[in-house]
Amino acid sequence: MFDLPFEVKPADIDEVQLPGEPPREYVERLARCKADVVAAQYEGLIIAADTIVVDQDQLLGKPGDEGEAQAMLEQLRGRSHQVYTGIALIQTATGQTYDDVCRTDVPMRDYTDQEISDYIATMDPMDKAGAYAIQHPGFHPVEALSGCYASVMGLPLCHLVVGLRKFNMDIPDDIPLRCQDTLDYACPVFEMILARR
Repeated sequence: MFDLPFEVKPADIDEVQLPGEPPREYVERLARCKADVVAAQYEGLIIAADTIVVDQDQLLGKPGDEGEAQAMLEQLRGRSHQVYTGIALIQTATGQTYDDVCRTDVPMRDYTDQEISDYIATMDPMDKAGAYAIQHPGFHPVEALSGCYASVMGLPLCHLVVGLRKFNMDIPDDIPLRCQDTLDYACPVFEMILARR
């Protein structure tokens, strides 16, 4: 989407939430730790991200089994929760860094027990925080979203654009339009986010 070459590098970090650590600070720390770990091994512009699902201050990670996936989906059904995505950038040559967090309120639709069972049978929930993927075409668990769709998927592109421009990178102006076209989503927040340049 950015028309820039990149490589994916894993970052093995301790993802345990610290006692009393608020969700925003937690996800920002995880993204920063990932960036730092990769920057210690590779040169260049490092971009790291982490996404968490929070329901009334309860962190919902990836389900350990199908029963846990069902419990999470039942818990979230018909209510709103929050998704936080932290991003961290570091330019290894200069040491310049940038951190940001996107918070999105996510209203779940009132899906049925049968829909939950059918979705779990696909095994898609098993590697997803909160046991769902917003973009899943068969389940489509979210309705009337009014925030950053890309963030719920794991990478808030407009937040990334703002960060990359802090590094004087020439980023195409049409990234928000490309994002919306790709996701088939009319984003109501991209102008507000980009205005923070």
